[in-house]
Amino acid sequence: MLKYILVLQVIIACSSLLQGQETLHLGKDQSWQPVPADERGRFLIEVAKAKQLVTSGKEKEATEALAKLKQDFPAIAGPDVNAFIAADLLYAKGKFTKAIPLFENFLNEYPTSPLYDAGIERIFQMGTALLAGYRVPLLKIFRVKGFEEGVKTMEKLADRTGDAPIAQQALIAVAHHYEKRKKFREAYDTWADIASRWPTGELGKTALLSMARDLHSGYKGPRYDASGLASAKGYFQTYKLRYPESAAELKIDDVIKEIEEQLSYKQYNIGKYYQRTGSKTASNIYYTSVEETWPGTVGAKMAQQSSKTK
Repeated sequence: MLKYILVLQVIIACSSLLQGQETLHLGKDQSWQPVPADERGRFLIEVAKAKQLVTSGKEKEATEALAKLKQDFPAIAGPDVNAFIAADLLYAKGKFTKAIPLFENFLNEYPTSPLYDAGIERIFQMGTALLAGYRVPLLKIFRVKGFEEGVKTMEKLADRTGDAPIAQQALIAVAHHYEKRKKFREAYDTWADIASRWPTGELGKTALLSMARDLHSGYKGPRYDASGLASAKGYFQTYKLRYPESAAELKIDDVIKEIEEQLSYKQYNIGKYYQRTGSKTASNIYYTSVEETWPGTVGAKMAQQSSKTK
């Protein structure tokens, strides 16, 4: 969304100049405001062009446009432009771990700068690259993939931008990053954060389903803790209740049955362990629990058979 706003801003500004009409720019309150037909107005138009270059990822052109701002508008291009350029030069050189703090300082010190949104976009671009495996220096000798730095960058960006679309994009990128690396618990935590911020609409729906899937995917087998399975089942059941048509298309009932089979087999294995160690009372408790809680499952049938052969 931010990209489209910037493009629209440039188009309106330029076309209005050509037609002799009133020129508008997007103010910090996200409302369109007239651009004065003076040096300040021309400066805002050139800033909009530079921001679009930033958004498009054209590092060289953006750096040149920003340097030209200082040259053409020395009385207006103040310390905020200097601060942005200093950070952007590091970005252009690929020194992300140095550029990110400078951009964050820029945002903190110059929240009303016309380049503020461009600074947000730059941080998002670097966070995306880091999550994708962009390498960063380690001990000035090695270069390692900057996954952790990318996660921190995106989470801080989301906290800074609140309910803005770019905050959603940043956290979704983090969640997908964790899923790609099969870090399902961390992915679940991120989707849970998203669900708490945007509990309704399409994003809330996606977050709920993703939380269920990640907890399910994170189950490693009967030798491991199964608490995530029970939670996954609960989330799938909630999804089915809220979105029955989608649940039918996704065959959520089949997934719930699969989880019940996994849960029953997990409990059966605990009973089997107690049976092997001679703890008949404990094994009976687990076998009975499996039969009563998940009747008809393979685990329940195995529990029934084991209880007969003791």
